[in-house]
Amino acid sequence: MLRYDPELKRLARQLRRQSTLAEVLLWRHLKGRQRFGIDFHRQKPIGQFIVDFFAPKLMLAVEIDGDSHRVKGREDIERQQKLEALGIRFLRFSDLQVKTRINYVIQAIDDWIGVWEKREKIRS
Repeated sequence: MLRYDPELKRLARQLRRQSTLAEVLLWRHLKGRQRFGIDFHRQKPIGQFIVDFFAPKLMLAVEIDGDSHRVKGREDIERQQKLEALGIRFLRFSDLQVKTRINYVIQAIDDWIGVWEKREKIRS
């Protein structure tokens, strides 16, 4: 179970209500276990951070990098490293990719899930 700062719960709700267009577009493809039955959460608090989308079964965060990420580059790297130390893996897409190449983004997520499922079958 991943812990989080309870104060982030309020902020996560606010972020869900103020989703960007790219977040709305991607959420349409992730919600309701559409990707191989995998449950995704949006604006998920983890530790002292909030990730755009998170699949707990996969320990996978999917992040959409918008314009603000250009100036927060170092901060994003440190944030990702801290979350990776908890065993979380990342897929990152640009805001533009999600808006203009959603099929590519969905295929990349599906491919990642497929690799994960194969690895899990080998382990069991």
